[in-house]
Amino acid sequence: MKRHAASLITLLSFLLVSLSALPASAAKDSITWMEVSMPPYFIQDGPDKNQGYGDVVSAILQEQLLEYEHFEMVTNVIRHFHKFKQGEKVCSVGLYKTPEREEFMHFSIPSFLALPAVLITRKDTLADFGTRSSIKLDDILREKQFIIGLSKDRSYGIQIDALLKQYKDRGNLIVYAGQELSANYFRMLMLKRIDGLIGLPDEAMYHAEELGLRDQLATLIIEENQQGYEGWVCAVGCSKNEWGRAVIDKINRILLEQRPTDRYRGAYERWLDANSLERYRTIYQEVFLKATSPDN
Repeated sequence: MKRHAASLITLLSFLLVSLSALPASAAKDSITWMEVSMPPYFIQDGPDKNQGYGDVVSAILQEQLLEYEHFEMVTNVIRHFHKFKQGEKVCSVGLYKTPEREEFMHFSIPSFLALPAVLITRKDTLADFGTRSSIKLDDILREKQFIIGLSKDRSYGIQIDALLKQYKDRGNLIVYAGQELSANYFRMLMLKRIDGLIGLPDEAMYHAEELGLRDQLATLIIEENQQGYEGWVCAVGCSKNEWGRAVIDKINRILLEQRPTDRYRGAYERWLDANSLERYRTIYQEVFLKATSPDN
């Protein structure tokens, strides 16, 4: 009996030593996916939880990247960027590629085709912006007649970002913290404390419907966002180091396979109105699927 116990102890000791001697590479590497509360991009609660277009694309990538252990972190963009700058093992599924971000991120080929930012306003004040369905943001900001709300923690595309930077000290821009279009700013809009909000059309209509305001709001195309497709496409971003480069290379291969599928395209189409759907599908086929380089 004692001999059997001694043998068992010896065997266990051998196994423990053997396991501890395994190389670190035997353990799974990890990716932490940085998320935000910004429906319908990411939906963190409610009946549509995890059904945002960012949620779906993140799930597709995680299903394909089986060699990694996946974690998700919901936090603000400032903390996101801090982790990227520190070179941590983090990625985000849909970011506008800007020169500033390229200093600390590797970017994939385009991962999203999303309708570009619009000006959200009240239907009863549409005439104040003119008779067309579009506006030149440069004109609106230069005149100082209109008070416009926007987020300080997000990009609206290179051209819009440049305009907002140019007019940031003019006094007619109200800047709010956080990425998500807050219900408070919709209330300010309805109380006529601001004249418009800059946001994505899908999130504008999502929040308007949640607040029962859909019939009272309208969106105006921002003409500066119609010059090319820079404001339409986002990419996956990962930390700018060897780890991030390797992950992006794998993600590029997955995107080329998955972007043509109904599931992938439908992640965003689900949140479009019928009037936008036909135009979106045309651009998806003729522009987005042909973007096969990170430089597109």
